[in-house]
Amino acid sequence: MGLQISELVPKKQISFKDLENKKIAIDASQMLYQFLSSIRQQDGTPLMDSKQRITSHLQGIITRVTNLMAQNVKLYFIFDGKAPLLKVKEQEEREYRKQIAEERFKEAKEEQNEELMLRYSKQSIRVNNEMIQESKELIQALGLPVIQAPSEAEAQCAFMGEKGDVDYVGSTDYDCLLYGAPKLVKNLTVSQRRKIASGAYINVSPEVIELKEVLKNLGIKQDQLIILAILIGTDYHEGVPRIGPKTALKLVRQYKNYDKLFKEVKADFNWKQIYATFKNMPVIKNYKLRYEKPDVEKIMKLLVDRHEFNQERVQKNIDRIINVKKTSEQNNLTKYF
Repeated sequence: MGLQISELVPKKQISFKDLENKKIAIDASQMLYQFLSSIRQQDGTPLMDSKQRITSHLQGIITRVTNLMAQNVKLYFIFDGKAPLLKVKEQEEREYRKQIAEERFKEAKEEQNEELMLRYSKQSIRVNNEMIQESKELIQALGLPVIQAPSEAEAQCAFMGEKGDVDYVGSTDYDCLLYGAPKLVKNLTVSQRRKIASGAYINVSPEVIELKEVLKNLGIKQDQLIILAILIGTDYHEGVPRIGPKTALKLVRQYKNYDKLFKEVKADFNWKQIYATFKNMPVIKNYKLRYEKPDVEKIMKLLVDRHEFNQERVQKNIDRIINVKKTSEQNNLTKYF
């Protein structure tokens, strides 16, 4: 569900030029969901090959990821490992909601209602093991590092940020802040142009959120931010009913004793267990952050031979990251290799 604190968080808009030569740990699992959600046909169905195998995630990698590479942004992709026990119930509830969305999609399809088809198709997105493995295969073929987290990818990304191995964590939500990520950058892998309700297009720029600025702006400490998150809802529990970000902020400022706080709001769940999950999330401390040269043959076999991508278009994206003109600082990738 993602931590819903956007209204409380100070953001700084930057350009992609500002990210040149910056190292970014990407929450790869979130990225794949984003690609599957946004890269779709008009009726809401994802892109597929002739064997009805979904390819939206691969399309996102070969276009949007290579676009970042061409702007000399240094990327590391972190994949989720085993989900914490507390997340299992939430995953079961998500699966139930996806099944309902699938039924509603079928109804909308029968009625030829493309607007509803698009809505319900996005609500029924699943990332399966085959998608994950193929994504890893393509990312590595592009020469980029892949790291398998023992549990939550966001916690691993945050650890890499705290250690100073990366400049930013790239994510679509704010959960990584709960794990102590010093700097978060959003809107990295989205389309850089977005269509709005009027039909017009607007430019989308990256947004930077710094943890120290968030805490300073809210007048709280890191532990209080976790308590605030538990009150309004996390991936591990839906939170306390009728408590939003502003009320939660007021409460964590008011109460120094968290037992009294959760008793006051009549919480019917074990907040200490959730808190401990955030504080003690396992991460790997020894990992390799090494770039390789793109393996064109592997890229072509995966995309063109296996999934019937247009060879000319794939080659064009490969050329963007290999045959970069040295006179263009923005597109200079010599430091990748």
